[in-house]
Amino acid sequence: MNTFGLHTFAIAPVWDLDLIEPQMERLKGLGIGLLEIPLLRPEEIDTRRTRAFAERWNVELIPSLGLPASLDVGARPDEALAFLEPAFGVCEAVRSQALGGVTYGTIGKTSGRAPTEGEIDGMCRFLVRAAKAAKAHGLKLGIEPCNRYETHLINRGIDAARIIERVGADNIFIHLDTYHMHIEEESFEAGFRAAAPYLGYVHVSEANRGVPGRGMLDWAACMKAIADIGYTGAITLESMNHVDADIAGGLAVWRPVAENPDDVIGVGLPFLREAARKAGLQLG
Repeated sequence: MNTFGLHTFAIAPVWDLDLIEPQMERLKGLGIGLLEIPLLRPEEIDTRRTRAFAERWNVELIPSLGLPASLDVGARPDEALAFLEPAFGVCEAVRSQALGGVTYGTIGKTSGRAPTEGEIDGMCRFLVRAAKAAKAHGLKLGIEPCNRYETHLINRGIDAARIIERVGADNIFIHLDTYHMHIEEESFEAGFRAAAPYLGYVHVSEANRGVPGRGMLDWAACMKAIADIGYTGAITLESMNHVDADIAGGLAVWRPVAENPDDVIGVGLPFLREAARKAGLQLG
């Protein structure tokens, strides 16, 4: 069984338990066993209340983030590591096992060209240090390939696998996202196969970030590819129903992703469970 997760952008623009908790009975009824925390500003997370909430509802937690645009992991790695340190602290305090997302760069920051050798070298040196810092908190560190419009550094599963092999840290994993894969991979089968040895987390997201099943994404091929590699980790719906202003620009989210935002939950979650079932996966 794969844990069924929900990125809380589907229901709230930030990690706001006053908005999230009233929806938990419904979400648990739909099989949700994990919530992803958008860790935009780590200092805003009430870790004690968050941990109590997770225990009360018996849900796993995984925070994720993208580095702020002011940071440069190659030129000023110390600043980026200083930003990650409180994020690692939040993960540890809420008893998460990992930090995911674009931990190697900024969402929406591109050079307009292929990454240079210097950029790759600098990113790898940074990830060596970031992985070591994460391990000091008992954490794994995810790196999420994103499409070419959001980063030029890591776009495909094979790119992420090569970076992990070069870095050599045993606590870095690949965090794939079907939205980005739909743009960048030759096929879901190729992307998941390339990432399989290091795959630790999966975002399932429609091609327009909206209601799963109402876009152009080939869900049968997607779920079959996940099943074929024997992946047993979390599968988390990410939809941009509500997005904090600090990240909306990088994601290019400026209009509603669904005519009826509630359909992302009410229609999308059952659709994903059924698509997974048809491929031989069980979400719950």
